[in-house]
Amino acid sequence: MGLFNTPVLIVPFLLFTCYKAEKLKTRGLRQKDVDYMEKFSSCLQGPAGPPGRDGNPGVNGIPGTPGVPGRDGARGQKGECVTERFEEPWRPNYKQCAWNALNYGIDLGKITECTFTKQRVASSLRVLFSGSLRLKCKTACCQRWYFTFNGAECASPLPVESIIYLDQGSPEFNNTINIHRTTSVEGVCGGVGKGLVDVAVWVGTCGDYPHGDASTGWNSVSRVIIEELPLSI
Repeated sequence: MGLFNTPVLIVPFLLFTCYKAEKLKTRGLRQKDVDYMEKFSSCLQGPAGPPGRDGNPGVNGIPGTPGVPGRDGARGQKGECVTERFEEPWRPNYKQCAWNALNYGIDLGKITECTFTKQRVASSLRVLFSGSLRLKCKTACCQRWYFTFNGAECASPLPVESIIYLDQGSPEFNNTINIHRTTSVEGVCGGVGKGLVDVAVWVGTCGDYPHGDASTGWNSVSRVIIEELPLSI
């Protein structure tokens, strides 16, 4: 009985051993095939294809939520106050007074006058006297012709004047020579008020010098020209 059981056990054992060996053999062959394929059967990378076309624009996204309000900035410095001035365009304002043959022979006093209407406060007056002047004397003498504005000489900046000085000369010259020459007295005066202005021409002395025999406007035209200028002095 024991003899028949021993071969029965041996046969299954042999069959199991053969199956394991065959399985290990098959597995070994497959792994070699895989290694061979990975080593010798890899494909070479071809050149890159042309770039594709741009796709269609996408649909607008959902609007975002409003951001947090910013903080107030630092306070700036106080600016300067600028007042815009609109002035009318300047219009000429002038006047001329003329006399034919004044033949005024006084040595001290007013010779003539011309009334002028000054239109602005911030302006100056340009004045001109043109006429024949003469001075004669036996000894040294000096005479002064000057302008006044409403009875006062110009103070801004200085008087408007002209002088003639005559020396006693030498014995060979006649000190009483009588020469009349056209002379001008001209200047600009500021600080004169707006409105009517009495512009006058006077004759007087030159400081401490004695006056002589003066003559104004002999046998010729004399004139006073007054013009208002846009800039004050």
